[in-house]
Amino acid sequence: MTDALAVYESDPRSRTDPGIGTGWPGVADPDALRALLADWLSQYANAGTRRTYAYALGLPVAWVDPGPPPRAGARPPAAAPGPLHDLAWFRWCARRELDPRVATAADVKTWLHALHGAGAQRRTRQRMLSTLSALYGHLAETGAVAANPAALNRARLGLSTGARDASPTVRLTAEQLRALLLAAAELHYTRDPRTARLYALRAVAYVALLTLGLRISELVGLDRDDLYRTGGDEVLRVRGKGGLHREVYVPAPVRAALTEYLAERDRLSGATVPARRGHGGPRSPLIATRAGGRCSRVDLYSLLRRVAAGAGPALDGVADRVHPHALRHAYVTIALEQDARIQHVQADVGHASIATTQHYDRGRRTRDTTAADLVAAAIAAATGR
Repeated sequence: MTDALAVYESDPRSRTDPGIGTGWPGVADPDALRALLADWLSQYANAGTRRTYAYALGLPVAWVDPGPPPRAGARPPAAAPGPLHDLAWFRWCARRELDPRVATAADVKTWLHALHGAGAQRRTRQRMLSTLSALYGHLAETGAVAANPAALNRARLGLSTGARDASPTVRLTAEQLRALLLAAAELHYTRDPRTARLYALRAVAYVALLTLGLRISELVGLDRDDLYRTGGDEVLRVRGKGGLHREVYVPAPVRAALTEYLAERDRLSGATVPARRGHGGPRSPLIATRAGGRCSRVDLYSLLRRVAAGAGPALDGVADRVHPHALRHAYVTIALEQDARIQHVQADVGHASIATTQHYDRGRRTRDTTAADLVAAAIAAATGR
């Protein structure tokens, strides 16, 4: 490690202020680079997208999405660095005192080889390269760099996206989704009898919303104002990737789950009539903490894992693989199995390309359409000789 990077790493202030100490190793004008990065990220309306990209590139979140200053003494514990912590692009460049604006395709290839050597899976490397290519594509368009060094031949790198792999996401059935909803209602969440019903209803409403095919980032961003009636139907106004909005129709079971949860929440908070749409005041999250704040994705992820663990035999063998995207995945696969029009499913879940929706179509993959039994029979016959 260079002395410059040691200062960059050791001084906590350098994580939010690039001008501290020796600043950014290899970068003579870190403020200018920071401005370029902020300009790129500002084109993404979704705060979750900005934070995800910043994290993937090794940038401090405070640089690109500053929030209110933390309360005195209220500092969260440091996150575990993880095996790829030092291989995020900008951290990797800093270790080599390389200004990212002069990086070449050879540098990007060396970085990809380092990721592979550290055990990064192909999908991880694909995703990190895609993020880097999006950044440099923007920098090239604005004239900040001469060309995009991440615009590489992915087939030669073993990262071809021409033929998509089968999704590794666990495939949940309609019966398993029902088991999750039942478990959400029956689990014990607190010793306080005053809030026990609230927490159970919140868990049911949360799982019910996931069965609509929502992304977890979309779900945590929903406000009560986003639930309304139009054309005689109850809908959710969902803000998806790229800041694009879509209307998601709310079926009766989901509507009932939300109605019960919101009524109990209002009862405990003493609000007899919820705030009306468009009348100002602070925005109220659709799914909220006991204090009325917005739930974090981490907390909701953990809640779903807890529900899955308590769902009984229906989730045996897969409970530890259940996560929010698995329910989004289930929405698409079940819809296609029920012969829903693929264009309708694409609109429901906010896929930009119908090819993405088609990737989920595994409805024809049944026992009758696989050679697995034939292979197993051949192996059994061979071992009996």
